[in-house]
Amino acid sequence: MAAWEPLTVSVEVDVEVVPCTKISMDLFDPIYTCGIVNSAGRIATCFHEVHPDYDELRKMLQEEDSQHYHVVGSAERGEFLFRLFKHLCLGGELNQYEDTIEPYISTTKKMYKDLISVQKHPETSRISVVSTVLKVYAFDELGRCYPGRREEEQTFAYMVVDPFKRHVTLLCHSFGIGNMSL
Repeated sequence: MAAWEPLTVSVEVDVEVVPCTKISMDLFDPIYTCGIVNSAGRIATCFHEVHPDYDELRKMLQEEDSQHYHVVGSAERGEFLFRLFKHLCLGGELNQYEDTIEPYISTTKKMYKDLISVQKHPETSRISVVSTVLKVYAFDELGRCYPGRREEEQTFAYMVVDPFKRHVTLLCHSFGIGNMSL
């Protein structure tokens, strides 16, 4: 297991602003209507050459040549809400996958509500997200050093900035070495 180490060299930080505009779970509606999930909420299984215990949900999340990949558009895939869902569905090294979609959807919803802040516009009464989400990486002379040295989709660090409470929440995970989050 990796340990925190003091920085002894100069470090560069790469920051990506992650779109965070969604205030409902409508983003996931196409998953229910395209054959990934049946009417009872069970995730359809499928044959996969590399992973023997694979399902249509993980295939849609990871493989661009999947018949269901484009049921969620590229703009929606970039949203923090979708990224959070994807990270939860794909899990960690020792993840035990769910057979139904509900645990993924409900956990995503709870975490999203805990991480972001919204406000109601006084004139239009529309609710909008006020938090800023940043995906961050740090690099030293050897390459990427945070949130992990290995390039892995499930290694990530998000900083969620709440401008009203003036709080920053860090959500990070390094695939293969455990959770270092919140």
